[in-house]
Amino acid sequence: MIHKMKLDVLLPIVTTIFIKLVHSNITVSNIKAMYVMGDSTVDCGENTLLFPYLLRNLSLHPCEGPPNSSILPHLLAKKIGLSYPIPFYSQNGSSEVLVRGINLGSTGATILSNPTNPLLQSLNQQLRQAFEIFQLLQLELGQETANEFIQNSTLFYISFGKDEYINLFRSKSAKGLGSDAEKLSRILVDQMTNAIEYLYDSNVRKFVFMGILPLGCAPRFLHATNDSISDGSDVGGDRDGLVCADDINNFVLEYNAFLEQRIVRLSMKLSDAQLIFCDFYRPMMEIINNPNTYGFKNVKNACCGEGMDIGLRGCMSMTMACQDPSTYVWWDQFNPGHAVNSLIADSAWSGEQMPDICRPNTVQNLVSSM
Repeated sequence: MIHKMKLDVLLPIVTTIFIKLVHSNITVSNIKAMYVMGDSTVDCGENTLLFPYLLRNLSLHPCEGPPNSSILPHLLAKKIGLSYPIPFYSQNGSSEVLVRGINLGSTGATILSNPTNPLLQSLNQQLRQAFEIFQLLQLELGQETANEFIQNSTLFYISFGKDEYINLFRSKSAKGLGSDAEKLSRILVDQMTNAIEYLYDSNVRKFVFMGILPLGCAPRFLHATNDSISDGSDVGGDRDGLVCADDINNFVLEYNAFLEQRIVRLSMKLSDAQLIFCDFYRPMMEIINNPNTYGFKNVKNACCGEGMDIGLRGCMSMTMACQDPSTYVWWDQFNPGHAVNSLIADSAWSGEQMPDICRPNTVQNLVSSM
C-alpha cells in the first residue's frame, strides 16, 4: 500500500518533468568554444588597441552599457551555453583560456588591409592570430588532441564588411562608384573565401557568417540622405518620413548576395564542413518598416550620440544616451540597440521570431549536429 501511494505521488511529478523537457527546446551542443572574427559588429573597443584615439569619430560605447550583453556573438554564445569569448589581447596564451573561446574581432577592422591605419586588425591579421591560437593548442595539448578539438568542438563566428563600407561611404559618395559595387563585392568575397579555406585547412568545420545590415538606414547616412532631398537627389522610398539611402543599401545587398552564393558553393566543395549565412539585412528592414509590430517607436534617430538628431557623431559618454533605449532601433550612428540584437539573435538561433534568417540551417541546429 505504501509503495503504491509513493508511485501515485511520483508518477504525476515524473510525467510533468518529462513533458517540460520535451517542450523546453533544450539543445545538446557539441560546441565547447566559440572563436569570433570581425569588426565593430563583434567588438566594443576592448580588442582595438588605442581605440579612443584611433576612432574618435565613432562611438566609445557602441554596445549599450556592459559590453557582454548586447552584441550578437555574445548573445549567441549564451544560448549555446558558453562563456563570452574573451578579447584576444586579454588572454594569457594558456590552453585553459584558449579552449574556452577567443574574440579576435576588432572595432574598425576591414576585410582588406588598411595602409593608412595599420593598427586596425584586418581579416588577415585576425587570421594570423587564429593560427597562433591553433599552434599554442597543438604545443600544449598535443597535435592530435588539438586538431580533434578544433574540428569537433569549435564554432567560428565571422562578421566583416560593415566597417569596410562605412569607410567607403564616408570617403566619397556611393553614387559615383557605379559598377564598382559589383567589383568591390567580388574582391571582398574572394578574400573571405580564402579565409574560409585557410581555416578549413586548419581543421575548422563549423562556421557562422553574418551579412551586413542596411547601412543606408543608419542614422549617420539617413540624415545625410534626408538633407539631400531638397537637392533632388535619388533616394529610397519614404516610410512615414523615413528615407533610406538606397544607393548605399544596394552596395550592401550586392555584398551579401555574393557572400551567400559563395558560401553555398563552398558547402558543396568542402563536404564535411558546415557553413551557414545569417542575413542581417532582411530582419533589420522588417523591423525598420514595421517598428510597432516589434515594440519600437523611433527608427530614425540614434539613442546615443550628438549632432543633428543625435545621429551624426558617436556615443562618447553614457550620459548622452536616451532615456529608454529599448524603444530605439539604433543605439548610435551605425549600430542597432540591444533590443534589436536580441530579436535577431533569437531568430538566428531558432528561426521562431523571424524564420529563415540563417540559411540553410539555424545556429541551434548547427551546434547540435555531429
